[in-house]
Amino acid sequence: MIPLPRDRQAMRYNDLDHFLKKGQDALGKGPIAVIFVEDGIEIDTTIRHHAFLGFREILVFCPDPIRIPEKVEKSIRRIPYDTGAEGATVAAINRLIEAAPGVWFYYCYNAEYLFYPFSDSRRIGEMLAFHAEERRDAMLTYVVDLYAGDLETHPNAVSLEDACLDRSGYYALARKGESRDAPHKERQLDFFGGLRWRFEEFVPKERRKIDRIAIFRARPGLTLREDHTFSDEEYNTYACPWHHNLTAAICSFRTAKALRSNAGSMYDIKTFRWHNSTGFDWHPQQLLDLGLMEPGQWF
Repeated sequence: MIPLPRDRQAMRYNDLDHFLKKGQDALGKGPIAVIFVEDGIEIDTTIRHHAFLGFREILVFCPDPIRIPEKVEKSIRRIPYDTGAEGATVAAINRLIEAAPGVWFYYCYNAEYLFYPFSDSRRIGEMLAFHAEERRDAMLTYVVDLYAGDLETHPNAVSLEDACLDRSGYYALARKGESRDAPHKERQLDFFGGLRWRFEEFVPKERRKIDRIAIFRARPGLTLREDHTFSDEEYNTYACPWHHNLTAAICSFRTAKALRSNAGSMYDIKTFRWHNSTGFDWHPQQLLDLGLMEPGQWF
């Protein structure tokens, strides 16, 4: 089991406004992980995984009724929040951006796990220091769907021991401009694949992309949009103009959970396995070998 970075008295707040008033010390320096808890699944492992990566603070936005294990709760800042409300993620992230300009943030949901090149041996701060030296203020992450290989044994599609992912079936399209006649956006692509591609009939069109600008440095005036992109178009690029940059992957059970819990899909899906399924070994090298993240110039 991954050890937690420190053991302290659990730090709780009444709501986001209370945190921004009383918890300013948490926002002084990054990188900061922000985890949105949507249900009670794999909260412990999500927190422990990101603690291992070396985030300075972990903010957990969590509905009041959901329990977080006491040992884990002592290592985080718990903020009561209705994560199921319309636009909840965007609203919270934009409040944090406004409160902490210059700070690096990363955001995800429970049962999601960040991997970046060499993340088994190098801390997140080291990686971001290199990324910043390349004059980059944001990083593209691919949301790679994980799913249990045996849905009879794991009906909610979540199993760390039996986790699978697709080893192929990913593709990208040039991102269209804001208007019909506008040119395609420079160094921006829409990425697709995984369960959202294979079971697209159950996924709304606006939610089929698997790219997310999940790692970014806050600055005044910056805002996150509903499609996981930012108001500054340079933040949404996959690389700078002169060479390839680092990218990362978020290995996520979120789509599998949704497909197994929604009435419109749960009875039609008997298995997520197909001929291109492979076991996930929880190691960044596997994601590099599959082309699901890019080391850029970082060796």
